[in-house]
Amino acid sequence: MIPAIFGLSGPHLTADERAFFRDADPAGYILFGRNCVDPEQLRALTDDLRSIHGRDRLLVSIDQEGGRVARLRPPLWAGYPAGQAFEKLYEIAPASAIEAARANATAMGLELSAMGITVDYHPPLDLRVPGAHDVIGDRAFGADPMQVAALGRAVLEGLAAGGVTGCIKHMPGHGRTDVDTHKALPTVTASVEELEDDLIPFRTLNHALIGMTGHLVFTAWDAENPATLSETVIRDVIRGSIGFDGLLLTDDIDMEALGGSIPERAARAHAAGCDIVLNCWAKMDDMQGICEVLPVMSEATAARLDRALAGTHIASSIAPEAADFLAKRDALLVLTGTAA
Repeated sequence: MIPAIFGLSGPHLTADERAFFRDADPAGYILFGRNCVDPEQLRALTDDLRSIHGRDRLLVSIDQEGGRVARLRPPLWAGYPAGQAFEKLYEIAPASAIEAARANATAMGLELSAMGITVDYHPPLDLRVPGAHDVIGDRAFGADPMQVAALGRAVLEGLAAGGVTGCIKHMPGHGRTDVDTHKALPTVTASVEELEDDLIPFRTLNHALIGMTGHLVFTAWDAENPATLSETVIRDVIRGSIGFDGLLLTDDIDMEALGGSIPERAARAHAAGCDIVLNCWAKMDDMQGICEVLPVMSEATAARLDRALAGTHIASSIAPEAADFLAKRDALLVLTGTAA
């Protein structure tokens, strides 16, 4: 198995993709809006992916946070609010906010499971930092580290209850960025002491089964390399200070924050200590190049992958109780005047 997650070009596998994926045997796949036409088509696509590999517990992933980061949207799928909605409720009633976040994530998990999706790149544990770029913005659960951790924990628990594994991101913290990493490489000059707040949510939830790096340079730790490509940050901060021992993924290596060719980025990220490389844009030349430079998946990574998928399941249809969880969420969020 190749330690990479690949994107798909459209709503159905092409003949070239099918043949390539069968031979390459990647760790998994990521879905975008271009892959999701309606529930029937999407479930057929994910069933097709599983049939290629002959394993039900396949990593089929998506970015489904809610708000502006949602690949599945109404009216064909349910609507989910951004993290800031739960932050606002937390300011009024913390316990209600945690329960609303858990109910929201449970409904989300039940829906994703019925679509054949096993991993959601959610929750972001990045702090909202005044004056920072809004690439995180309303996606954040707040500025207080323990509040972010509490709401993030509720999301992980809710997704798991729905049969889906969540992913904490973007380690060691994306909240201080001054640019969008899709377009440029940010440099964070905060001190080690200042960055301690950024680490608290990740350290609190370091038991999460999957985590994702961020493409940011932190001069306090490594002034030369972004976290995704930094052996120092991965070893000393993510695995060390945070204490994360789950499956570590890169953020999308196609982002313009990183330099060099896509295969070069993949090789550097893997050498720095990332378990699996995430490559989203389904460009066959890039995917083939990644397979040429990455080694076969290590036993340690395979064990982390198995552990991450062990609690997932594929439902035959969306469970009726999903509607009840959405109603519970909305009954709580109405206290803030916010609903999906």
